[in-house]
Amino acid sequence: MAWTSTSLLRVCTFLLLLILFLPREMMSSVLTVNGKTEDFTLDTQPGALESLECAVQNHIEAEELLWYRNEGRVDLQAGNKINSSSVCVSSITESDDGVSFTCRLQRNQTVSISVVLNVTFAPLLSGNDFQTVEENSDVNLVCNVKSNPQAQMMWYKEDSIINLEKDHHRVQQTSESLQLSISKVKKSDNGTYRCVATSPLKMETKDFHLVVKDKTTRVPIEPIIAACVVVFLTLCFGVIARRNKILKLFLKEKDSQKETAL
Repeated sequence: MAWTSTSLLRVCTFLLLLILFLPREMMSSVLTVNGKTEDFTLDTQPGALESLECAVQNHIEAEELLWYRNEGRVDLQAGNKINSSSVCVSSITESDDGVSFTCRLQRNQTVSISVVLNVTFAPLLSGNDFQTVEENSDVNLVCNVKSNPQAQMMWYKEDSIINLEKDHHRVQQTSESLQLSISKVKKSDNGTYRCVATSPLKMETKDFHLVVKDKTTRVPIEPIIAACVVVFLTLCFGVIARRNKILKLFLKEKDSQKETAL
């Protein structure tokens, strides 16, 4: 029994010494943000103010903390770096959606925790809302959209869903735009087109006005220029030929006068 107690005491003493003399890098310091120990997504909305507090757990001495917004370093005041540190994200906008904030241990930056902002907002629509084109030309109506969550998009004409004609209409949609392409526009394509974006938050619309005008008869500039060049060169050659003929006649008359004088 005494031998067992002595062995147990030795093991405990060894473990205690091992813990005391472990290198700092082997100590299991843990970072938390707002009490969470793993990366997380923070749901928010435009105009909101969010506070993020990072703290070191299991540290044996003072630890300096760093904050990053995406890849850029955040400037911190002197009293906001040791063992715990807070950043305040104010006046949140739609452009902050997807932005990440990362807290790192200055001594060992592989120890970190990140927060990604999930900014939810109703659809925002933009685009060239007035276009004038000639008959038989092609035109693109592009409705740009920003939305979180992603909106369902659709084109209307004069308050009715567009009846898409093969080889005349084409609709292309991405996460950022809805495009209506019209090939060889006709007078019947003239009118107001409406881009409709529907999300769980709200439905937004934007009108696009298309004016189709008569096709104008255009003067063929290239053939006219070519004809002018031909005429000009012809005149130049004519003047040169006439000049040579006149010069020959003048020399002939001069030689005749010399012979008569002799």
